[in-house]
Formats: sequence, structure tokens, C-alpha cells
Amino acid sequence: MASTDPERRDKEETEAVAGEDEDTGAQVAPVVRLEEVAVTTGEEEEDVLLDLKAKLYRFDKEGNQWKERGHGSVKLLKHKETAKVRLVMRQAKTLKICANHLVLPTTKMQEHAGNDKSCVWHATDFSDGELKEEMFAIRFGSVDNCKKFMEMVEEIAESLGKNEEKESKDASAAAGLLEKLTVGESKTEENATKEVLIAADEKKEEEKPKTETKPEEPSSAA
Repeated sequence: MASTDPERRDKEETEAVAGEDEDTGAQVAPVVRLEEVAVTTGEEEEDVLLDLKAKLYRFDKEGNQWKERGHGSVKLLKHKETAKVRLVMRQAKTLKICANHLVLPTTKMQEHAGNDKSCVWHATDFSDGELKEEMFAIRFGSVDNCKKFMEMVEEIAESLGKNEEKESKDASAAAGLLEKLTVGESKTEENATKEVLIAADEKKEEEKPKTETKPEEPSSAA
């Protein structure tokens, strides 16, 4: 029977709580031991040039319509050794890659008709594990972010184009120099051959036996 005395009742409740909190010294081992696993994204050797939130679409040629590819973070990543720049976009929750391609000198951004927060471009994409020609459209939360994205991609593409042009000129100059050296070497070899032949002819002339001419005997008087 419960006590009607408030003080006694409080004392009993306090003792009951203390008994519940008493440390018995027992240790319970976890049923499953989880070990730390290193997670790699493939971006460890790259520097982030740009990172913006956006929604990506791809054009479905068969259905002749735009289809949502995913929304998340779009990045421009520059490799620390090769200096190649690629565009990578992952979905926000699953981190699944929905765009993955290199930025090339031929990459051109175009404004999406009727929406100044969007832009369109073509690329050879590898997000599905195989190279595919895709047309993408991306929409940002603000006009400034869209402009920033377009300007950086175009700047990278232009820089790559200049580098390719310079490398092409350097290669042409090197080929011209090599051709001159080859022609010069050919002429030098030709002259050397002529000199060797002339020297050989002179030596042969020197080695020919010389015929002695006897003086004529005086004729006897008749």
C-alpha cells in the first residue's frame, strides 16, 4: 500500500531512482564492430576552381525533350599535374555523378533562350561509364552564378585554345629547324664525299709508275 506521508513518499521515490542509476559494473560489448573506411571521390588530385549549386538537364533526342539529370553541386576541377580541367556534377543526396567531362577548347556555352539563369552546351560525357555525345542545360539560383559559371568555362576553353595554338607553332618551328639541319647535314656529307673522291684520285695519280725517257743517241756521221 502506497504511503500517504509526502516526505516518506519522496524518500521512497529518491531511493528507487538511485537504485535504477546504480552502476552494476557490467560491460556490454557491441554486437557489430564498425571499422573506418577511407572514402575516395577521385577528386583528391584536383583543385576546385568553382563550386556552385544548380540543377542539370540533358536533352533526350528520342523523346525530343529535356529531362532532369539531377540537382546538386557542379564543380570545375583542375588536375594538379596535367592541368586538365573537367566539369563534374554530383546529385545532392546520393552523390551520384550526373555529369563528368573535360573542358576543351571547343567547349562553348550558350545562353538558354528565355532564361538568364540557364545555359546550354555540348560535351562528350563519361558520367554513365562510357563516352556519349550529350547536350546539357544547367539552371542556377541566380543570374550572377550562371554568369560566373559561363565566364569561367569560356576562359578555360580560350586558354586551352591558345596553348594548343602555341604548341602547334612550336612544333612547326621545330620541324622547320629539323628540316634545315637535315638539308645542311646532307650537303655536308655530299661535300665530304666529293673531297674523299678527289683525294682518292690524286693518290692514284701519285702511285702510277713513272716511265723514264732515255736521251737520244747521236747519229754517226756518214
